[in-house]
Amino acid sequence: MTLGTNDRTPNRDHVFLTRFNMPSLGVESLIRTQPGWLERRVELFETYCLPSMCAQTDGNFHWITYFDVESPGWLLDRILRWRTLVPMTPFFRTSVSHAERIADIRTVVGEPADELLTTNIDNDDGLAVDFVERLAGYRRRHERCAVYFEFGLIQSGTRIYLQRDRSNAFCSVLETWDRPVTCWAAAHNELAHLMPQATIGGPPAWLQVIHGTNVSNRVQGMRVSAGSHLAQFPGLATLAEPSRLELALDRVIGVPMRTTRRLARKAAKAAILRLSGREGGEKVKYVLRQIRRTFGAVGQ
Repeated sequence: MTLGTNDRTPNRDHVFLTRFNMPSLGVESLIRTQPGWLERRVELFETYCLPSMCAQTDGNFHWITYFDVESPGWLLDRILRWRTLVPMTPFFRTSVSHAERIADIRTVVGEPADELLTTNIDNDDGLAVDFVERLAGYRRRHERCAVYFEFGLIQSGTRIYLQRDRSNAFCSVLETWDRPVTCWAAAHNELAHLMPQATIGGPPAWLQVIHGTNVSNRVQGMRVSAGSHLAQFPGLATLAEPSRLELALDRVIGVPMRTTRRLARKAAKAAILRLSGREGGEKVKYVLRQIRRTFGAVGQ
């Protein structure tokens, strides 16, 4: 399904949801205990996520960000500063249930509008400056649906890759206020099991950053010039431009190599899940991540 239109523009509450350092289970809980994890997370947030939210061409949104109740004082000071820049509302939790999440959203928006639109944004990633504006143009065709921008960018070091992902982590759910479930109703690639799914084409709308503390993200897609996407992502201006030879070599060698590895990982993951379930898959993911950190990424 592609972008829909109709004659009437309904009133809509748009709320972004972010887990910042709220405690989590599984492999992420192991990563969060590592020295310097929180400091690095804040650095990534202030480099990519926060500037992209501040730069939105349409500021008609709310931003709920969940923090650990035991967050250090220096982070609380940072949060106060961030709130002067963008409409962020912090909540401090050890966990958040569905009922609590809906209550938090109602607290932030006040009197509900006709529709509720919720969008997931990880605190180490970024958005195109017109993300909110473009999403505001989408018209609901179902009582509830998951909405994705189909194209985005992946940044690994100084390299930028164009990626097509029809069920990416920058997922949104558009629904009525009658028993809302939000974009956190399921994992971003499993929302289609609960509701219809829609995709919006056009220029890249999101920026996923590959770094040392990623759990699952890897370089995918085709290497492109950062300069060709500055209109949507001004922060890319600091990156050096690749040569034509570098881009050509990536198309001939890099893309096939990454595709082969992705298919191999997908098959291996399916086999692990069949043998040891989701918990076993999480443990294997953590071990592989530690190996990548030790020996470095190859074939980017």
